[in-house]
Amino acid sequence: MAHGHKPDDQEKIIFVGDSRVRKGAGFITPPDYTAYPGKSEAFIPNFLLKEWMVGVVVLVGILVLTISEPAPLGYPANPSASVIPMPDWYFLFLYQYLKYPYASGDYVLLGVLGVSGVAFGALLLAPFLDTGKERRFYRRPIASSLMVLSILSVFYLTNVAWTHYKHELEATGQKPEHIQREEEAHEKHEQGLPTSNAPGQKEEVAIVEKDDPAMETFKKAGCVACHAADMKGASGPSLRGIGDKHSQEEILTIIKEGYNGMPPMYDQAIAQGLTDDDINHLAEWLAKQKAEQ
Repeated sequence: MAHGHKPDDQEKIIFVGDSRVRKGAGFITPPDYTAYPGKSEAFIPNFLLKEWMVGVVVLVGILVLTISEPAPLGYPANPSASVIPMPDWYFLFLYQYLKYPYASGDYVLLGVLGVSGVAFGALLLAPFLDTGKERRFYRRPIASSLMVLSILSVFYLTNVAWTHYKHELEATGQKPEHIQREEEAHEKHEQGLPTSNAPGQKEEVAIVEKDDPAMETFKKAGCVACHAADMKGASGPSLRGIGDKHSQEEILTIIKEGYNGMPPMYDQAIAQGLTDDDINHLAEWLAKQKAEQ
C-alpha cells in the first residue's frame, strides 16, 4: 500500500494476508461425514452403494424363493363352472361396502364415485387442510379420530366380507380352488410325487396310436368338450396316460355309468351315431394310452 506521494524508489508497500486461508492443493477430497454423527453423507458413492447392496440382497432372496418353489398354476378356466366371485384380500372392504343398499342398485353411482370420491379426496386434501405444526397424534384429536375410524372400518368390512364368503361356501357345498390345490399337493406329497403343477416337472405323455380310428370316435362322441382335442384336459382331467390308471373294462364302465362327477356318456355317444363296437374300440384305445416305460 502506498503512503503519500514519494518517488518510486522510496515507496513502501505492505502486503496484508490471512493465515487462516490455506493454499489450494488441486482437487479437494470430500470430507468423511461419518466423523459427524447425525449428519448426512455423500450420495455418490456412499449412500447409493448401500442402497444398491440392499437391493441386490432382496433380489437374490426373491430369486432363491422363485427357484426353490415354483408358483402354482391354477386350473384351466371353466366358463360353465359355478363359483362365488371374490376379489383379492386387500379389496375385500370395498367389495363388502358395495353390497350395501346405499352403494349398489339404484345408488351404485353414489357408491362408486360419491362416497369413494369424498374419502379419497379428503385423503388428498389432508395436508392442505391440516396445517397445524403439532405432530403428536394425541394433540390432533380430529385427524387422529378420523384415522382410527378409517382403520377400524377397513378391518370390520374385510372381516364381514370374508365371513359371509365362508357361509356361502358352506351353503352351496363349494370348495375354493386354493383348498383343492392344497389337498392335491398333500396327496401328491404322501405319494412322493412333485407337489407343484409348474411346467417342466414332469415329462409330457404322448398319444399312443394317434392315427387310430378311435381318435375320430373320441371327437365324435363329444369327449373333446371336457378332455380337449389333444387329450390334455380342459374342464375334465387329461386322458394321456389314462391306461396306467384304468383298464379297458373300467374305462367302458366309466363311459356307461360316469365317474367322479363325470356324467354317463354312453347315451350321448349312441345319439351321435356311434355303435357298441365303436365305443368298445374307443375304450380299448384309451386303455393303450400309457406312459412310456
